[in-house]
Amino acid sequence: MAQAYGENLKQALGTLRIHKMRSALTIFGVVLGVSVIMLVAGLINGFDQTIQDQIKQFGSDTAFVSKWDQGGRGDAPLEERQRKALTIDDQRAILDGCPMVKSVTAFLQTDWQHPHTVRTKAGEVSAIDFRGVQPNFGQVYANAATLAGRFIGEGDDLHKEKVVMLGENVAPVLFPEGDPVGKDVNIDGSSFRVIGVVEKPKGGFGMGDDDRRVLIPLSTFKKIYPDAEEVSMRVQAYPGHLNEAVDQAREVLERRRGVPYGGKDNFSITTAEEQVAEFHNIMVMVYVATIVLSSIGLLIGGVGVMNIMLVSVTERTREIGVRKAIGARSADITWQFLLEAMTLTFSGGVIALILVNGLVLIIRLTLSWRGAVPLWAVAAGLIVSVSIGLIFGVWPATKAAKLDPVEALRYE
Repeated sequence: MAQAYGENLKQALGTLRIHKMRSALTIFGVVLGVSVIMLVAGLINGFDQTIQDQIKQFGSDTAFVSKWDQGGRGDAPLEERQRKALTIDDQRAILDGCPMVKSVTAFLQTDWQHPHTVRTKAGEVSAIDFRGVQPNFGQVYANAATLAGRFIGEGDDLHKEKVVMLGENVAPVLFPEGDPVGKDVNIDGSSFRVIGVVEKPKGGFGMGDDDRRVLIPLSTFKKIYPDAEEVSMRVQAYPGHLNEAVDQAREVLERRRGVPYGGKDNFSITTAEEQVAEFHNIMVMVYVATIVLSSIGLLIGGVGVMNIMLVSVTERTREIGVRKAIGARSADITWQFLLEAMTLTFSGGVIALILVNGLVLIIRLTLSWRGAVPLWAVAAGLIVSVSIGLIFGVWPATKAAKLDPVEALRYE
């Protein structure tokens, strides 16, 4: 039996070699459909690693507290825009009333419609991530390490000092000649002395690799922008107690902000795990859309395979008659054409695998991106390609097996 299958496989490969152009055109739809599956899986794999790294850089034991729900500010519903802002008193209440909370840092920003620019004589950076932060910002945020100089201190915040820390991508634009520490910059018309540089978060790629953070003491920010009310906080829990800390912080804020029992919170608390889970939910929808799109290509490829195999059966009618006349069984004929169809579509899957891996490699080298086609996608793509040949090759194979040997020998 194995020998018979081996012979059938050799015949199938021989047919592909003889009809190269026809085979290539036939499997185009299969290549397209399988490529979409593998490429999207590879891209999502890279995005997943990057997003998880970026989110968890804020600290796996921390939670973000804001008056805004997920989804931004400019497009927020009226109910969110009418919420009262969080305050420094809320921060103190969380720290005092939550035993599982290790630390809380607050930062202040202006309205999202108010852009800021930092400049020197050598250059300027617009659309900066401009915040007023507290001295413990660098300890609570895992992605706010000091690269050069020092971080904002208690004295800077207490005395409303006009000092600033620049993001790693901002500093070289403003000071191309070298070390910015101790030099002055201008932010929205106010002069600040640079005291340090914040290290760029790791794990970014493309546009996400651009660190435009510019940090000044929170009290200084409030003095210069008295109308700024966008206080947000990051709560740091003791290791292993994040869920308890979040529950305690939520209870404190619900009490302070008058949320009725069972009512909807007028603030949000999100953790890194929740953000990763939300990203995964989005990716599930992307996978579903991918399957739908790739199914169209696979259907087209399957119909093409079936048509070509029917043509092949017609062209080889006399050959089928000869094989039956010398003792070939209907099952032998069936497997001959099924293997030919599966070999045809499997070759399409292999071509798709080579093309997609080449494209992913180019993207990795270009964007310093860690994505790769996962093994499950490779296996799924090859299995699907073989299955297309099996499914759409059944009718031609059955038709060939049912040919009458006498009539087949008479065919010209």
